[in-house]
Amino acid sequence: MTEKEKYRQVCREAAATGIALLLLIAFWLLAGFGLSGSMATVFRLPIWAAASTVGVWIFAIVLVWGLTKWVFKDMDLEEDRHD
Repeated sequence: MTEKEKYRQVCREAAATGIALLLLIAFWLLAGFGLSGSMATVFRLPIWAAASTVGVWIFAIVLVWGLTKWVFKDMDLEEDRHD
């Protein structure tokens, strides 16, 4: 892999991680504020509290799994030295 290809891959990984963060924040907002009017409970907690804590944690795991499966590549970051 050339240095230019490595740079592109690193930029792709950084951009995808940023998008995953924005998705996680949006999910947290929707789970917390979107469910705040519901009277449903989970383990005696309001549904919004459970969804905005445990739900966000599970969603984060799914996002990281997706990043590692489809975006991240295992590559050598050492410079190629031609001695």
